[in-house]
Amino acid sequence: MQKMTMASLLVNVVVLIPVCVGLLVDASWVGDVYGTVSAARGILLSVYSAILVVSLGLLFTREPMLVAPLLLVQVLYKLTTPFTVGSFVNPVVISNLVIAALHLTTLGVILSARRRSAARSDATG
Repeated sequence: MQKMTMASLLVNVVVLIPVCVGLLVDASWVGDVYGTVSAARGILLSVYSAILVVSLGLLFTREPMLVAPLLLVQVLYKLTTPFTVGSFVNPVVISNLVIAALHLTTLGVILSARRRSAARSDATG
């Protein structure tokens, strides 16, 4: 379970650092992927930065149930992006769907371990 949790958090960090920096400095590739500088892009930078900061902080926790809410929110927004963007071929949509699959797997592992732990507690309690 710990390996999957770490994998999901590390993917967040590895993906979001260059994306946030790119958005901050208006890198040449950013306009092609996220559009021109706008309030919406600024809001997206805020959301991505928050996910990055929380992911970095959670790398130092041993409690996967603290990671689960972050991953759940990410899965929900990532799975809806093809519909809000209106495309399944946009590079952000594609990466969102791949990362959502990883995070869904991690959530499954976290919940499965939680259930096993609860069943053991019930059996011994």
